[in-house]
Amino acid sequence: MNNQSVATIIVTFNPNLDVLENLIRNIYKKSEKIIVVDNFYKDTSYSDLESIVKKYSIILEKLDKNYGIAKAQNVGLNISSKFDVGYVLFFDQDSSPDQHLIENLLKAHQKLSLDIGFDKIGILGARYLDSRQNNPPPFIKFGFLTLERCNCESFDSIVEVDYVISSGSLVSMFGVNIIGGMREDLFIDYVDIEWGLRARNKGLLNFGVCSALMEHSLGDNPIKFGRKFIPIHSPLRHYYHFRNAILLYKESWVPVNWKFIDAYRLVLKFVFYSLFTKNPLSHSYKMILGIYHGIIGKSGQLNED
Repeated sequence: MNNQSVATIIVTFNPNLDVLENLIRNIYKKSEKIIVVDNFYKDTSYSDLESIVKKYSIILEKLDKNYGIAKAQNVGLNISSKFDVGYVLFFDQDSSPDQHLIENLLKAHQKLSLDIGFDKIGILGARYLDSRQNNPPPFIKFGFLTLERCNCESFDSIVEVDYVISSGSLVSMFGVNIIGGMREDLFIDYVDIEWGLRARNKGLLNFGVCSALMEHSLGDNPIKFGRKFIPIHSPLRHYYHFRNAILLYKESWVPVNWKFIDAYRLVLKFVFYSLFTKNPLSHSYKMILGIYHGIIGKSGQLNED
């Protein structure tokens, strides 16, 4: 409970090595262990990646193929469990954390421990800024049948949420033992949502920490629609997005209000991606395929051969 040391897990897949090194440089003096888990990609320069690992004396676990983010995160969790650390912190390869992010997440955890008890705390998430958008996205919480956007009233605000994005998220080893590992059959997308909802189902509370800042980009180049910027992924990512949503809707333990709200948003996304993306037919096909596979219970990596 008093162990404030942190193991940081960074999942990579064909990373921009300059961006990755910048991430490592920002955290390596503040994290007891840094573990890079690489999902194999044929064009990755492994000699350059290994030189970065050697430079910062961090752990590199090279997987023999792309197993998806959930599997890679679980590999990182397994390695972390072998060390005497109190917390694990997750990052995507392209995130750029503020120099005080780890410190502020730990401070928030300490404060919450006094307020609600250490054993009630689930996952804490950072506030991410996307330079391509005008305003930082708010944290998310679901009401009865409404989505509540939880904005930061002050720099030191800590807001209760249903889930946070995995990059920039911190959880105690105690919390990991309660929640369990990531759901590997989802492969990618909805992995962090499922983990956050599962934490709440186990009786833990998740929070967004307004003082924990990082730069992070969701999706490819977003499309401006009215006053909003809508993040766009590839057709393949939209397949996983829609399939995994359906898989979660079928889970009896997932809150009914979340299912209704997310399903409504999923319909809106289907219409938008089918009309306003490049190659809309490709997006539509992959989304429909994802819905079908979700209904029949197909999971794991999509075989496109």
